[in-house]
Amino acid sequence: MPSIGVFALQGDVREHVQTLTALGADAFTVRRPEELARCDALVLPGGESTTMAKLARTFELLDPLRERVRAGMPTFGTCAGMILLADRILDGAVGQETIGGLDVTVRRNAFGRQVDSFESDLEVKGLDASVHAVFIRAPWVEQVGPEVEVLAEAEGHPVAVRQGHLLATSFHPEVDGDGRIHRLFLAQVS
Repeated sequence: MPSIGVFALQGDVREHVQTLTALGADAFTVRRPEELARCDALVLPGGESTTMAKLARTFELLDPLRERVRAGMPTFGTCAGMILLADRILDGAVGQETIGGLDVTVRRNAFGRQVDSFESDLEVKGLDASVHAVFIRAPWVEQVGPEVEVLAEAEGHPVAVRQGHLLATSFHPEVDGDGRIHRLFLAQVS
């Protein structure tokens, strides 16, 4: 199985590591450029996207992350991770940076504040049964580029997308114990 790093400066790190390990992947945390260099693939977890980008800059990970994504490293972003992969952000903080690579426009906190968090069963392209999705201050995709495939929608907006080596969800598949979204990602890595 491939070596999958989980960006570990902030966010749902433990849950992703546990899910990937249960699926047989060699999953480990990434906090430094030398740990990033070990990755065959990377997960950018849910958390706070502005904080994650600032910490990545502080820990000298932002530019190496951009280079690896640009070079084709399979990367899976959930919630804040989707925002970090987006080329364009609406309602972002002033000067908010992203890693980029995913030709989408994402609206931060599109479904509302923390109190507006919700759960929903979604049909996801490529899966034979619905996925129980947990949305926590989640973004949605406002626009997709021509190479982006929409895998799932909620309330009329894309919430799971794929473009080449990149996969992103607005929701948190690491908290539902299902593992099928992570399996989709591992199939991309293989």
